[in-house]
Amino acid sequence: MQTENKFFEDLVKMANGFAGTVAGMGREAEEGAREKFKSWVGGFDFVSRDEFEAVKAMAAAARDEVAALKAELAAAKDPGAAPTSYDAEPGAGPSPKPRKK
Repeated sequence: MQTENKFFEDLVKMANGFAGTVAGMGREAEEGAREKFKSWVGGFDFVSRDEFEAVKAMAAAARDEVAALKAELAAAKDPGAAPTSYDAEPGAGPSPKPRKK
């Protein structure tokens, strides 16, 4: 026959309460650390993937444009080169000399 002992019941209740308190403190510490890390990382100037891809596309377009302009400049420096597209436009030739009075 087993007798009920009030001391052990109180000890178990106290241990359960302590375990709950320790678990709550652990959750609070984890949440605090997570917030601290977010604020620390938030201080840096990181860009999103979308922003990075947009700038990457702009840089590629700029490189292509520079390559085309370099080819156009090289063709303009060569005296036997074929006329470029801007030479065929009206008003693209040399400007008229001002008349002397």
